[in-house]
Amino acid sequence: MQLLMLEAARECLEDAKAGDRTLQAERTDVVAGVCAGLDRQYANALRVEGSRYARELERAMAAPEFGGSARTAAQAADELRTALVRRLGASPHDRVGEMASTIPARIAGAFKLRGRTLALESADATSFLALAHALDSLRGGLSEAVLVVTGQREEGPFLRAALAAKGLIAAETRPFAADGDGFVLGEGVGALLLKRLSSAVRDGDRVYATVRGCAVRHEGRPGVFRYSTSVERRAGAARAALDSCGASPESVGYVECGGSGVAHETRAELDALAAVYAGAGPRSVVVGSVRDRLGHTFANAGLASVTKAALALYHRRLPAQLPPEPEPGPGPAFRTLPEPRKWLREAGAGPRRAAVSGASLTGTLCHLLLEEHDPDAAAPAAERPRTARVSAVLPAALSAVPEPIAIVGYGGRFGDAPDADAFWAAMLTGEDRIGPLPESLLDRELYYEPGKLSLTRSYTDQGSPLEVPAQPPEGLRVPPRRWAVMDAAQRVALSVAGELLARRGPAAAALRGPGLVATGTNLSLARERRAAAGLALGEVESAVGGLAALGRLDPTETATLLDLVRERYAAEPGPRGPEALDGALAGGVAAVIANEYGLDAVPLGIEAACASSLAALDVAVGRLRSGSVDYALAGGVELPCNARDMVLCSALGLLSHGRITPFDAAADGFTPGDGCALFLLKRYADARRDGDAIHGLLCGIGASNDAKSLIAPDADGQVRAMRQAFGQAGFDPADVGYLEAHGTGTRVGDRVEIAAVARVYASPHRRRPLEIGSAKSFFGHTFAAAGGAGLLRALHALRTGVLPANAGLTTVNPELELDRVPARVSTASRPWESAPGRPRRAGVSSFGTGGINYHVLIEEHLDGPR
Repeated sequence: MQLLMLEAARECLEDAKAGDRTLQAERTDVVAGVCAGLDRQYANALRVEGSRYARELERAMAAPEFGGSARTAAQAADELRTALVRRLGASPHDRVGEMASTIPARIAGAFKLRGRTLALESADATSFLALAHALDSLRGGLSEAVLVVTGQREEGPFLRAALAAKGLIAAETRPFAADGDGFVLGEGVGALLLKRLSSAVRDGDRVYATVRGCAVRHEGRPGVFRYSTSVERRAGAARAALDSCGASPESVGYVECGGSGVAHETRAELDALAAVYAGAGPRSVVVGSVRDRLGHTFANAGLASVTKAALALYHRRLPAQLPPEPEPGPGPAFRTLPEPRKWLREAGAGPRRAAVSGASLTGTLCHLLLEEHDPDAAAPAAERPRTARVSAVLPAALSAVPEPIAIVGYGGRFGDAPDADAFWAAMLTGEDRIGPLPESLLDRELYYEPGKLSLTRSYTDQGSPLEVPAQPPEGLRVPPRRWAVMDAAQRVALSVAGELLARRGPAAAALRGPGLVATGTNLSLARERRAAAGLALGEVESAVGGLAALGRLDPTETATLLDLVRERYAAEPGPRGPEALDGALAGGVAAVIANEYGLDAVPLGIEAACASSLAALDVAVGRLRSGSVDYALAGGVELPCNARDMVLCSALGLLSHGRITPFDAAADGFTPGDGCALFLLKRYADARRDGDAIHGLLCGIGASNDAKSLIAPDADGQVRAMRQAFGQAGFDPADVGYLEAHGTGTRVGDRVEIAAVARVYASPHRRRPLEIGSAKSFFGHTFAAAGGAGLLRALHALRTGVLPANAGLTTVNPELELDRVPARVSTASRPWESAPGRPRRAGVSSFGTGGINYHVLIEEHLDGPR
């Protein structure tokens, strides 16, 4: 997938480069969309699980019926582990290479693009959410260009099996069939480069089409994930896209439909379109669906549809629908074409327009309005938009300080701290929550070998695990079967969301209107990987058949042995019911929150390596500032205290041999920790109107990519992210009293981070040293949740007026040269002094592999309840 998406990006950029023009590298973002696991993720999971199979093989072969030789049995197990490493192409860099964010990071590195970089997933609405985020970045003036790349391949058998268990897989895709029973799962990779129209015209770019309107809505319904069949909600999404730019339905000549191929879903889509386009002339609107040729390309589906519609506008030809289908009633306005036709336009009519409709099995509904680009034509006055086309922002607007975003709710669970208050209480003790992992998480016989780098074992057994909730939050009725198939990360996030919503209290206004739930997380959840490994058991057994240690067994004995080992191994069962896929989707972490709490909030999973939480926050802020949503629930969750992550991180030497000690002279790596932090965000004015308690104000968020290395930190990239955040904040670095650092506890990482801090925060106007700390010193490195942990700690510091301690610090590393700022790292909590009427301010950093950098600035709220 990395190679295919890199090639798609290259083709797209070459297609856009008519001449010698180059993109503004520091303001060009890369957004990648994928769904379900990648082949490297599956291979890593199978390799680690293979050690457990090898142990069962050794035990079975030691039995008398197979010779009873302990030496031969041990030889067979070792042979198998070696064979799996060879067959699966293992390397020390597997933990980095398997992450979905490596795809946009490699693209950014290959083409030296230094803007925002992230990967995202929202089931089969993935492309639409990627495009919506790109539009927010462009309209908000944060980016000059955004490269959107989406892809879907069958990297393993899991996705197809899980969709089949939902009853969605059919022998053929018939998008408009009245008796359709599903779709063919297709493969596809594509890329689009988006710019503001004025920038494209200025640069002499070829413009295939312009995006006039975009609406993404969600129907939050408890229970198993399923496509919306609400005609009213589907029509509402279509009208919202049209209303956002003042376009009338009668001006649309072509509609690219989702065309799921499932009869009742198709009927709902067509009935909704009939309601919206009721005023259009008879047979004036051509409809089609790209699934007639490609099948359902899932994460890529929306981008494929938009590409088809844009090309139809550019070439002024209406596409045919294959195979010919009955008229897609009930509305008389619609027709399909058996042959492509020239797209005619009546004299005096406005520009050609096409709509794109889509939906996700999580309940999300999407609608886009595209328009042809004709520089010589102007729309009639009645058709001119009320509201930014994707057009240029004036320099003055870019320098203006945007309205802050209010943090009106928060929740968290880390290590042995079951909620956000216990998390803060732990910070005040000065004692970390790190220790030996229980055997249930790390089987030491299989996976622990201290003092040795290995592809199959970890050299440390330390971590900070959390207890996964055994039952749903109070007030939610989740059936036991559905709760059982949820991934542990989904259960944790759902419980933290319950804490967040309960903390708001009965006086807070209900969450109404369109919203967003954005969770930073690994885009391949543990449950999916275990299920995929179980489905690949045949590959392990094939390797067993070639082992020299089994050479003396005849075929019957070998078959008997394999049956015995399979029984003892007890592989994770494959998908068995319609809820199986729900527990494996990364975007499903956000979807279970939106659906179980009945929110009209689009769910989105985001991965930017260890910066995922702040990337999710960034997307949420963009949606709020664009006016697309009225509230956003954002944060991150990951549970890396498991054998797979311990082994993979150990192979690259990333883990501490003892425990994480950020900024200490003896720091030698990080310790993994489980965690989740979520925050409820609103526009400041809306929070004041609704009477919300405001816990803090988010004043600026900056992001960048180094475009240099997947693993080595770079001060230049970190500085760009920090300065971008201050460009939005309205105050200077000297006004910030506390910095919650990324602080991974690696000598190089800590040194580079403080060097970048010195370039931004050093000031002769600083009244007292900048306090620096890291939540990782208490609960370890929580990966996708790390930025959330840092923000939660900084938020508590603002609210309570207490600067938190750092655990495990013995001797500050003199290489950090903290006096350059000046700054200090404290080992004890202390009061945070501030001048009367002057708000406390803090910065939060989070950096990820792939050169991904995020920096957030928050401010104490002095006016009203906190």
